Amino acid sequence: MPSVKSDQQANHATNLRGRRRAPVPTGPLSGKRSPLRRFLSRALARVNEALDVLPPGRWLHRRVQRNTHFSQVDIELRRGGAGLEGMRIAFLSDVHCGSFMNESDLCRMFERVAAQEPDMICFGGDLVNTRERQVLMLRKPLGLVKPPLGIYAVPGNHDHFFGRDIGLWEAFLREQGVHVLINRGMRVERDGSPLWVAGVDDLTEAEPDLARAMYGADPDDPVLLLSHHPDFFVEAIDANIDLQLSGHTHGGQIVFGGWTPLKHSEFGYWRGLFERELSQLYVSRGVGVTVLPLRIGASAEVPVINLRTPRVEG
Repeated sequence: MPSVKSDQQANHATNLRGRRRAPVPTGPLSGKRSPLRRFLSRALARVNEALDVLPPGRWLHRRVQRNTHFSQVDIELRRGGAGLEGMRIAFLSDVHCGSFMNESDLCRMFERVAAQEPDMICFGGDLVNTRERQVLMLRKPLGLVKPPLGIYAVPGNHDHFFGRDIGLWEAFLREQGVHVLINRGMRVERDGSPLWVAGVDDLTEAEPDLARAMYGADPDDPVLLLSHHPDFFVEAIDANIDLQLSGHTHGGQIVFGGWTPLKHSEFGYWRGLFERELSQLYVSRGVGVTVLPLRIGASAEVPVINLRTPRVEG
């Protein structure tokens, strides 16, 4: 016979199905399985490969890597036990393995991540650029990090681009001990305090399902949600998600006077911290690049989220 708590958890997930839905990007270069988008992605991948072997391309990308900033971001949760106080989450998004990012580059990056001594590492999608096999570059780098609360990942649009599915991508990460959260979640504890870590599939290339990701969560659990696309925050707000971590935008990658040609959010969620109602969103500028090994006005970033919990007055 189901327990009262199990019923509450099931009802909590079911109630989420009536929420607002995030708008799926539209247009010839957007949407699921867009033929034009895939053609252009293949063409741009060829440009990446050509530039990557040229000295100027390598020089430019080394410059991007040297300027990668480890942002220390304090975020106060609206709920959560004292055990979550000071918890450190290293968030890596938009790595784009294979796009000017080889195994040696990744090892240097992951050594820097390990030096931050995070409790948890989260991948926010676009681990690879255009080929499933590019994820294999992560085998050695992943061996350099051992966060006590584990490593978690969701896919981005680039992870979905080629092949019928992302089976190799998912299987490889699981073999390395990474918790792949494709429309699923799990409870972790730090010093006796729970945190529900949930992840949804990509908004543009797949079917994100927050209700499934929240199945099993206690209504009182603080929630950390991983979503590659920041515009999924529309749903997170309606579900009172405590904190969403996203990437996708590259912070604009090339920004002049506040303008960028990369319009990756319909709501202006380009980079940084946003707070709406009971929910917060942090959008990382990401660590990699696409098309060109350039970042102007949007340096690469690995945010290290330092959680703060509500203060209890004595």
